[in-house]
Amino acid sequence: MKFRKAKKEDVFFIVKMIAQDMLGKKREDFNDPLPEKYYLAFEQINNDPNQELTVVENEDGEIVGTLQLSFIQYLTYQGGIRAQIEAVRVREDQRGKGMGEKMFLWAINRAKERGAHLIQLTTDKKRPDALRFYEKLGFKASHEGMKLHF
Repeated sequence: MKFRKAKKEDVFFIVKMIAQDMLGKKREDFNDPLPEKYYLAFEQINNDPNQELTVVENEDGEIVGTLQLSFIQYLTYQGGIRAQIEAVRVREDQRGKGMGEKMFLWAINRAKERGAHLIQLTTDKKRPDALRFYEKLGFKASHEGMKLHF
């Protein structure tokens, strides 16, 4: 497995993985060609030094996974940095092979390299398998998250 920064030509494959998810099917607009809004979002992410959109390649150079790390600077924790991990996806034919765990271990190490004192995530309550997976990796449900959709 090779981890690398995503490139514009990867966006189609990244969105495809996101859209194949049970919740992504309801909220994404995956078409070929891909709507321009995804490429505009990619440019924003790519130009922000506190965002790292990452793809995982297999030995044949095929994209088999993706994740996004956001680094949030704040004043609490003595001016600490926290890492937020989002949009973790493994290609459908690669699931169940331990890739998700390797991706999380990579992300945790990357967050430490960037000086973060913690890594956090949110997960939809409709994903009990994901919750168990995160707990197995050592994540604790320490807070109650809330969202306000517009």
